[in-house]
Amino acid sequence: MTPPIAARVAALQSGADPLCIARVPSGWAVLNERQPIAPCCVLLPDPVVPSLNDLDGPARAAFMADFGRLGDAILRVTDAERVNYLILCNQAPELHAHAIPRFASEDPDKRRLGPFEAYDFGAARAADPAGRDADILTRLRAEYHNGTTPTL
Repeated sequence: MTPPIAARVAALQSGADPLCIARVPSGWAVLNERQPIAPCCVLLPDPVVPSLNDLDGPARAAFMADFGRLGDAILRVTDAERVNYLILCNQAPELHAHAIPRFASEDPDKRRLGPFEAYDFGAARAADPAGRDADILTRLRAEYHNGTTPTL
């Protein structure tokens, strides 16, 4: 069985992932497959590696810069007050980085928690690129393609 991040990167490489936001210097910016708080996004490296520590200096710097740019895009297209940045790689032991918006409108008790403590990602709704998430996906893509969120 192909590990989940490697399988998703293969789908992205073939153009078969409708949740793709943009090809970035270090890999792929995508909408997360589950949306407990939208737009929950993920940065996937290409090529896939086990952890951030497996990237050499320039590749690591590019990945982290792209991670920040993904957060910048989220902030520009939403009314989020901040973005939580998480690199865990515990359930899927391949490098992937979550950029999750946080909103003033959230329940105050949830706002003080990390997103994985506050929300049930496994039970969250599936991303819907042709329906509910179409507009935010279009706006995130535009951020990358109109030059507002620069790529290297």
